[in-house]
Amino acid sequence: MNASLSTPSVTEEAQKPIMKQTCEHHAECMKIIQAILDDEATEAEKDHFRENMDKCIPCIESYRLEKCIKDSLNLKIEKKPCPQSILNTIISKINS
Repeated sequence: MNASLSTPSVTEEAQKPIMKQTCEHHAECMKIIQAILDDEATEAEKDHFRENMDKCIPCIESYRLEKCIKDSLNLKIEKKPCPQSILNTIISKINS
């Protein structure tokens, strides 16, 4: 059996980024993750997060978990339009 097919070369190993096991700015990363998932992040925030995610295990795991939760909730939510009578009642209470 050819070992080169299953074993990465020294060059491939040297090119892999070193993965961080802890995130020293996790709260900030969570805010960016939420902004990305809510489609409210700027391109700069997205680029910064992509670079960070390539080397930070906690950020990768947090992003995957939050995305999974959001996707699951979106599948479970039944979207129905608000009846006009309820909308009128809300608007009249706001205006009074």
